[in-house]
Amino acid sequence: MADTSSAVAIYGNHTDAEEAVRELQKSGFDMKKLSIVGKDYQTEEHVVGYYNTGERVATWGKFGAFWGWIWGLLFGSAFLFVPGIGPVIIGGPILTWILGALETSVVVAGLSAVGAALVGFGIPKDSVVRYETALKASKYVLIAHGTPDEVNKAKSIIDAGNAEESTVHHEMAAVAAK
Repeated sequence: MADTSSAVAIYGNHTDAEEAVRELQKSGFDMKKLSIVGKDYQTEEHVVGYYNTGERVATWGKFGAFWGWIWGLLFGSAFLFVPGIGPVIIGGPILTWILGALETSVVVAGLSAVGAALVGFGIPKDSVVRYETALKASKYVLIAHGTPDEVNKAKSIIDAGNAEESTVHHEMAAVAAK
C-alpha cells in the first residue's frame, strides 16, 4: 500500500472553498487528487441523483458558475441525495468511494456514504463525524489526497486561506491503528 495522506478542510461558504481550490490550482497541485463535497440548497431543479465520471457535467442553481468551474478541474462529479446528510454536490476521487458505498449499501459504524468514503481514505471515524456534521450544517469539505509531501504543501496553502479548520490524516497511520 502506498504511503498516502489527506488534508481535509472545512469552509463555511462556497466563496472560501472556491478560493482554496484556485490557490491549490495556481500552486500546481494535481486537481485529480482534489475532492470537494458541499450542499447547494439554491438548486433550481428537483434532481434525486445524477453523476458523471467523465470530464463535464451540467451546472445548476445559484452557485452554478462555482460548481461548473470546479467540475472543469476535478475528476468526476455528482449531485446526490446521501441518506443521513441530504442533497450534496461532490467532485473528485472521493466520488468513486461514495458511489461504491451507496451501490453496495456499505455502512461503517452508522456513518453516511460520505463518511464511509472518508474512512476508506484512512480518515479516523471521530474526524469523519466532524466532517459529516459540517456537511449537515451546509458547509463545504475539501480533501487534498496525495503523498505526504503533496498533502503538507496543500495544507500550507489551505491554512493561508479562510478554512474554519484543517487537518492532515496519514492513511498508513490510520490503517495501522485499526
